[in-house]
Amino acid sequence: MDIFAKINGLKYTPFLCRKLNIFDFDELDRAFSTDATFILEVNKNQLAVSWWVSPKRTRSYPYTRVYDSLDFYGKKVTIIPIVKDEGKRGDRDFLQWDTVSLMSLLGVYVIISYYTDAKRSSRYRHKITDQRFDLDHIKGEIQKLLSYQSDALHWNISQIDNVGKLGQKALKSYLDISERLDVEIHSFESAERRINRLFEGKEIFMGLSRDLAEKAQKRESITAQPKEYLTGEKAMLTIKNYLGGYYYFTCDEVEIHGENLYLIEGKHTKTDNLPSLGDIKDGLLKMMLFTNLEDVRIGDVNYNPVPILKLTTGSRFDISSLNESRSEMLGILKKEAEINGFRIVINHDFFI
Repeated sequence: MDIFAKINGLKYTPFLCRKLNIFDFDELDRAFSTDATFILEVNKNQLAVSWWVSPKRTRSYPYTRVYDSLDFYGKKVTIIPIVKDEGKRGDRDFLQWDTVSLMSLLGVYVIISYYTDAKRSSRYRHKITDQRFDLDHIKGEIQKLLSYQSDALHWNISQIDNVGKLGQKALKSYLDISERLDVEIHSFESAERRINRLFEGKEIFMGLSRDLAEKAQKRESITAQPKEYLTGEKAMLTIKNYLGGYYYFTCDEVEIHGENLYLIEGKHTKTDNLPSLGDIKDGLLKMMLFTNLEDVRIGDVNYNPVPILKLTTGSRFDISSLNESRSEMLGILKKEAEINGFRIVINHDFFI
């Protein structure tokens, strides 16, 4: 099933953001070592900062990190590596345009950066871990951002203009890391070919990203989840923004009920408790998108979208047995659903 929709902006009020620790500018290294999202204080200015372990949005809960910054009233910043290479036996992921574009929709300023240091994995001989950003580069970008007067969209587009140079720096860093740690990385030649194409302009970057995103969307749309947790059909969701950009997502489940189209994001745990807070926040970022969709259609037929966050658990789950903290969390989640206009299903029953 192929679903098409439009989105012109996001209106959403989050309630489950955690309280963020505050770090001074000269404590940036310590902030990265201890917190995934934090408030950075620079010359009496404050920024809410999150950072991605990998440019791939399905690794290490990056949406959760961004979500935790969204109730901050000042500038919200997220730092994303242009490429992450874990060594030849690990993964290698490249930044895609859709990720930057999504952050623009959320009003989040992106700093595209790169890793310059790492350690050899103690568990896997041919992998590297504990990768560290170029702090001087990030500090320089933060200083520029403090005096930047335009919105996140324009800042993020300007970041894309530098992806070629940043990619080259990233590849050089990985060559140095590989030699120093004696760990083989993925093919340098294939990465170099991809990075060199980025010098042809941001349209090339957008085109490459769009092609890869469509392929990933198709792969994900045929990936089965355990059948006992599915009641609807998995579907591809393509969203067009007001600038003509496209986002490629999948819906875990889609159900048609008359004129209503249930768009369901599922989070599951095998335990007899609710899914983790990180999983739930990851799902809430999808709710931010789904609650702002317009002109939702399948073929030529328009539908009224009904966003649903579906939480499934082990067979012996009992909502009345939740401890105080989990019960409080569920109450806040219910409030977030009521205020923002989405529904919650727990083990196939509507909670709200």
